[in-house]
Amino acid sequence: MSSLLRRTASLFICAGAAAACGSGGGSDAASGGKGGQSSGAAGTTSSAGANAGASTGGNTSTGGNTSTGGNTGQKFPATATFYQDISKAAVDSESATVLAALQASGWGDAGKRTTLGVDFSFEVTQADASVARRAFTQPADALPDCDTAPVPLPAGGKTEGSDNYACADGDCHLLVYQGTRLYELYQSNVTGGMATGGTFSGTCLVVWDLTRDYWKPMAPPNFSRGDGCNGADAGDFPIAPLVLTAEELAAKQVLHAMRFTISNNRIRSNVYVHPMTHIGGPSGGPDTLPYGARLRLRGDYDLTTLPNDTARAVAKALQTYGMFLADGGNIYISATTEASDSISGNDLGALTPKDFEMVDGGARINWHDQNCTRTPVSD
Repeated sequence: MSSLLRRTASLFICAGAAAACGSGGGSDAASGGKGGQSSGAAGTTSSAGANAGASTGGNTSTGGNTSTGGNTGQKFPATATFYQDISKAAVDSESATVLAALQASGWGDAGKRTTLGVDFSFEVTQADASVARRAFTQPADALPDCDTAPVPLPAGGKTEGSDNYACADGDCHLLVYQGTRLYELYQSNVTGGMATGGTFSGTCLVVWDLTRDYWKPMAPPNFSRGDGCNGADAGDFPIAPLVLTAEELAAKQVLHAMRFTISNNRIRSNVYVHPMTHIGGPSGGPDTLPYGARLRLRGDYDLTTLPNDTARAVAKALQTYGMFLADGGNIYISATTEASDSISGNDLGALTPKDFEMVDGGARINWHDQNCTRTPVSD
């Protein structure tokens, strides 16, 4: 395993006394819907490249589209796993056991969220080609898991849970599309919050190539970005193409799988299934969900019982594409801030664990047996 993840869970501190974080895992704080990873001392500066400015200044980001559309059309190749119809896919051999246990324990513990909700904290930004990329600093031990390329910051853009590029609570994801790339940076922060000026830092950058299908079948350690490799979320899976957006909800047509978070004590310790390649800080037993589990709403669920057409459109997508367990946190499906114009955070609250099946996830892979081996994207 990489040096970044050799630290023990006890070294990571979450905001709030009730929080429980793990190595690379999301917070289980009662009030939050966001999942994330562990932080570390800054040490590595991203490669400047021809376009990047210094991390303390940066180039002027003139122009640039700061739309939070995100999922308007497919961004990755059509063969990517999150675009596939899995409504008739085989059920996992552990599905009945795992979901019966989850039904008995509930989506969350008392004092935390106990019904399936929607988390409206994500911002998905589109940067046009004119937006310069900025260098940033990240922990020295982030390599080789994390990339070091400079990152585009359009004027007026935002990071998760913020009105600008400043990270207020330490659990922020920056999601930026530019050209044929998607930049996802965990714990992204620019002091002062502007696209220029201030000091730009983050914990782990992933640069996704939008022309590539990373999730074609491949045995460990060669799957995706590399088995055992850390990323911008705990499972090392893209965030932006899985979040619900205002545009698709207004159209009442969701054509991709979603991502969800759940408390660490409901995630199985030590293992993951593809398409994830990493874990956070799970503490659950053998009857809990593994990282990467893909839950599918049962085909016989009566969609007419949901409160509105938008909720029914999301539920229909859950029957067709499902949702991936991507990070630790409260029980939420991830969405953009603007998606709150189309759906309430509680509109899916009637869906319980017994309404879902776990799609066959294949082999359970022990994260501790993996050693991240890759060449970081530097420009």
